[in-house]
Amino acid sequence: MTKKKKKYTFRTFINDVHLWLGVASGIILFLVCLSGTILTFEKEIKSFFKEDFIVTAQTELLTIEELRDKLEKEGEVTRVLIPTTHTTPYQFTVKTSPKQRRGTTYYVNQYTGDYTADTKTAIDDFFMTMFKLHRWLLLDIPIGRPIVGIATIIFIILSISGIVLWFPKKLKWKSFKPGFKIKFSANWKRINHDLHNTLGFYTCIFLLIMSLTGLCWSFEGYRNIASDVLGAKVFGNRGGGTKLTSNLKPHESPVSIATILDTVNKEFPHQGKIYLSFPPNETGVYSVRKYNEEGLSPVISDQLKLDLNAKVRSKEIFAEKPLNEKITALIKPLHMGDIFGLFSKTIYFIACLIATSLPVTGVIIWINKLKKKKKRKPKQ
Repeated sequence: MTKKKKKYTFRTFINDVHLWLGVASGIILFLVCLSGTILTFEKEIKSFFKEDFIVTAQTELLTIEELRDKLEKEGEVTRVLIPTTHTTPYQFTVKTSPKQRRGTTYYVNQYTGDYTADTKTAIDDFFMTMFKLHRWLLLDIPIGRPIVGIATIIFIILSISGIVLWFPKKLKWKSFKPGFKIKFSANWKRINHDLHNTLGFYTCIFLLIMSLTGLCWSFEGYRNIASDVLGAKVFGNRGGGTKLTSNLKPHESPVSIATILDTVNKEFPHQGKIYLSFPPNETGVYSVRKYNEEGLSPVISDQLKLDLNAKVRSKEIFAEKPLNEKITALIKPLHMGDIFGLFSKTIYFIACLIATSLPVTGVIIWINKLKKKKKRKPKQ
């Protein structure tokens, strides 16, 4: 008797899509997820290996103007980070050459004016390599970026199809139970299957968030569509927002930076570090971001633009923004996992680590199935 052919069901189709897309993109997804895992705690690892710039609190602070004047021999001073603690140095950003886009960080003792540049180390080089691997696979940007983007789209399809396959054929609690746990007492093939199936289920929501936000860096078209759907520009503040010019009248003199900071603290009375960007020219204005250290998220800031006479030109309180603008402003921290500080970073690290393992466990499942089919094949 000839065996009846099994029907090609929707579930079989989803299984085939999941299998072949996973096999085709496995190496790329492994490298992207591995580098993403390493980058999760980049700041913490870098700070651990850096030499401490020790500041001893004294009775009198030097003014920001005095500190800036000392640094101007190094290049164009563009901004300063003012911490909340007295023993943490100020951090000035200095463009040491016109070619520099972001500038060099200088740690400055706010009491003595002593400073040191944040020099690059082997750790910095390592993380830059991981960044390039994560974003462009160490290839030229025009080649590597779309490859990573396409792999990310595949990862989204794999995540969704994986959830569909996680659901058992019979929707009964008895059938659901095995999908929630890893049976470590079973043989290695079953453990490998559970590692893929169960861990993939638990991390799916985080992997989808990472993937959907990650595409904003890969494709301009996707970014524009996301902006249209959300009704707010994704990465809209990359250029610093609206460029304002000073309304200072000819008979008026610019106020001191101390007065500017007083205005900032009156507008935003909460405790938190302050990023103060200096006017780019004589007709520019101050741009300020202040973080609330007691807030829910350490990456959320309220923003001000202040004229040279300390008058408020624009004010943005994050809590008062519409939901769509909040979402677009949080695309980067949502992707990187630092939206809730160490707590969310730890979750993202575990999720990324699991994501790195999924191509490996998936390929092992596929190889085991191929071996099983060969054994079943009747000899001629």
